[in-house]
Amino acid sequence: MFHRFPTALVAAGLGLAALAPAALAQNATGSAAAGKDKFSICIGCHGIVGYRTAYPEVYPVPKIGGQQAAYVISALKEYKSGARWHPSMRAIAGSLSEQDMADLAAYISQVKQ
Repeated sequence: MFHRFPTALVAAGLGLAALAPAALAQNATGSAAAGKDKFSICIGCHGIVGYRTAYPEVYPVPKIGGQQAAYVISALKEYKSGARWHPSMRAIAGSLSEQDMADLAAYISQVKQ
C-alpha cells in the first residue's frame, strides 16, 4: 500500500499540472474581432515597417503580428505590473482589462507579418 500512495500522488500532481494551462486560458477568452477594433492603439508603432522609437531611447519597435496569444498576454501583464519597462507600453497596458488583453492577443496571433 505504501508504494501505491506515491504513485497516486504523482499521478494526481501531473493531472493538475495538465489542467493548469486550461484554467489560465479560461480567465478571459479573446475575440479576434474585438481585438481588431482595439489594435488601432498598437498599429501606430508596431505596424510600421522599420519604425524606431525615440523615447526613452532610440530602438527598433518589434513587429507583433503572428505572435502567440499567450506571449502577448504575458507581455502586456508584465508591462502593466512593471516587470517590463517602457513608459508608453506601461501606460497602454495599464489601461487594458484582462478582456482587452485577451482580445488583442487573439487578433495579433492571427495577423500575418
